[in-house]
Amino acid sequence: MAKVICPWNLITDFVTDAFVGYGVPRKDAEICTDVLLESDKRGIESHGCNRFKPIYIDRIKAGIQNPVTDFEIVKETPATAVIDGHDGMGQVIGVRSMNMAIEKAKKYGLGMVVVRNSCHYGIAGYYASMATRQGCIGMTGTNARPSVAPTHGVEGMFGTNPLTVGIPSDEKFDFIFDCATSITQNGKIEYYERINEDVHPGTVIGLDGKSIEGDAGEALKKIRNGEAALTPLGGIGEELGGYKGYGYAMIVELLSAVLQDGNYGKALNGKNEKGEIVPYHLGHFFIAIDAEHFLGSELARKKTGEIIRTIRSSRKAPGSEHIYSAGEKEYNIWKERENSGVPINEAVQKEIINVRNELGLSYTFPWEENYKPYEGGCKAEALIENK
Repeated sequence: MAKVICPWNLITDFVTDAFVGYGVPRKDAEICTDVLLESDKRGIESHGCNRFKPIYIDRIKAGIQNPVTDFEIVKETPATAVIDGHDGMGQVIGVRSMNMAIEKAKKYGLGMVVVRNSCHYGIAGYYASMATRQGCIGMTGTNARPSVAPTHGVEGMFGTNPLTVGIPSDEKFDFIFDCATSITQNGKIEYYERINEDVHPGTVIGLDGKSIEGDAGEALKKIRNGEAALTPLGGIGEELGGYKGYGYAMIVELLSAVLQDGNYGKALNGKNEKGEIVPYHLGHFFIAIDAEHFLGSELARKKTGEIIRTIRSSRKAPGSEHIYSAGEKEYNIWKERENSGVPINEAVQKEIINVRNELGLSYTFPWEENYKPYEGGCKAEALIENK
């Protein structure tokens, strides 16, 4: 599918106005937009504009996600907190929770906040980066709808469950390790379907225990219907370490449910006993560790950079020109896109047009014949009642 570059100021204002149009308060809408587009800035297109309508707008319209976020502190101590998000905007819940963890870490060295009853919170690396910018090590994870099979199993029992860590560095980029504990994630399969790319061998397992290959749309339907599941890091069986991915996924599942008495596993599939759609009630955790409470953030940044550079300078494999560290490719992609914009494929272009028309907004986009360079200024109020 042909992609068209959309300027950052245009897509930022449009997405914000769209969130506002569906009932999200403007300040919260700005947070949601920032988290969403940070994914595209880092080249993680499976979690950016690609998911704007189906994961957030459609769920608000369906009444299974609340546009106004009720952020309830269930319990709080000097270094910890338990939050109930009441199925509000996951990005708003995530930003507020990580800010709480950082504030506690600045006072006591370490802060941890756990969340229940939340919604999809975007790329986990956003929250780890919040911590590193303030001289803290940041950690976060979230459970998700069950789509990944345990080792020696074929049934989706837990989510893609990212285990994400950020460590401050003196490089141009911080060390930000953000990835699913499955080989691939639902968003990537959705993305493959949009661009007509087949699923990759070994990433999806059928009920017969064999790898499912071919059409991504068909694979996605089987995952949704319980006829297939994603595989954990390491793949099918134990030969290549599938049990390791399974173990890491379970760590995230436990930390996203145990401390906050949250939902887990099949309770996160978004449907009730009658098959009707319901809120997902996801759980998250956020940890911040302040380097100043050890030997200082400056030393920590320098040491992290030293380790990164030492590994980067090691012997390279034949045909390889560079050894990367986590966060480096994302930084490079941002530098490439910084002065241009976000690439948007045809399927997402159509979704954006539909959202604009439904809300009656006056934006035009680069893929339209009547496009005019955007100069800002279009602001929306809540236009559609959430039912």
